[in-house]
Amino acid sequence: MGIGNWELKIKNMVLELIVLSIFLVSLIGLSVIIYRKIPVLIVLAPEQVKAGPLEEIKEKIKINSSFSAKKVLEKILSKFRILTLKTEHKTSNLLIKLRQKSIEEKNKFAEDYWKKVKRKK
Repeated sequence: MGIGNWELKIKNMVLELIVLSIFLVSLIGLSVIIYRKIPVLIVLAPEQVKAGPLEEIKEKIKINSSFSAKKVLEKILSKFRILTLKTEHKTSNLLIKLRQKSIEEKNKFAEDYWKKVKRKK
C-alpha cells in the first residue's frame, strides 16, 4: 500500500506541475501583450478610446426615448405572475389527484380488511 500511495502522490505532483506551467506561460504571454500595447495606449487621445459596453447601452437607451423602466418592470412582474399562476394550477391538480388516490386507498383498505377478517374466522 505504501508504494501505491507514493505513485499517487507523484501523479498529483506532476499534474500540479503541468497546471502551474500552463499558468505561468499564459501569465508571461499576457504580460508581453500588455507590454507591447502600452505605448499605443499612451498615444491615444481620450476621444479615440471606445466606451465600455454599459456606456453604449446607456447611449442607446437615451436615443430610444420610448424606453421606460416602469414598462420593463411591469412586463417582468406580469411574466412572473403568469409563472406563479401556472405553478399554482399544477400544484392544485397534483393535490386533487393525491386526495383522490387517498380516498380510493381508504375504500380499498376497508373492503380488503373486512374480507380478510371474515376469512380468518
